[in-house]
Amino acid sequence: MEKKKIAIQDTYGERFQHCWGCGPKNEEGLHLKTYPNEDGSQCICRFTPANKYTGGVPDNLFGGMIAVIFDCHGTASAAWFAHNKKGLELTENTVIGRFVTARLEIDFKKPLPMNEEITVTSILEEIGERKAIVNMKMEAGGLVCAKAKMIAVSL
Repeated sequence: MEKKKIAIQDTYGERFQHCWGCGPKNEEGLHLKTYPNEDGSQCICRFTPANKYTGGVPDNLFGGMIAVIFDCHGTASAAWFAHNKKGLELTENTVIGRFVTARLEIDFKKPLPMNEEITVTSILEEIGERKAIVNMKMEAGGLVCAKAKMIAVSL
């Protein structure tokens, strides 16, 4: 029997479910979803930007949206890595610990296209009692278009 995939953002406590980027209870939001891979060593988010998120150059995603995607995916990833370190799994009853961004560094490598699926993956660099350092990359069409490093702290 295959395990049901649960998005990390769907396990946030009630008061944390209203983020514009990833909050499941924000009707106007993007509803970004992040999932751990099979062995829990990475987290993955997929998103296809609509035309309204174009930047100054038509057909390319604007940089602020790239930052939003990294921000929401990175904090969800940090929450997962801390949860996983405790030997816990995601279930429908999980209320995961919440992380917020303390620092986010982005390297913009190539333009990201509109209306094409973007894949963001993250790996854990370091985790402590309250802090996680997460490295991320954003790809489209098999090309790495942006990289980011986040320092996230638990609430």
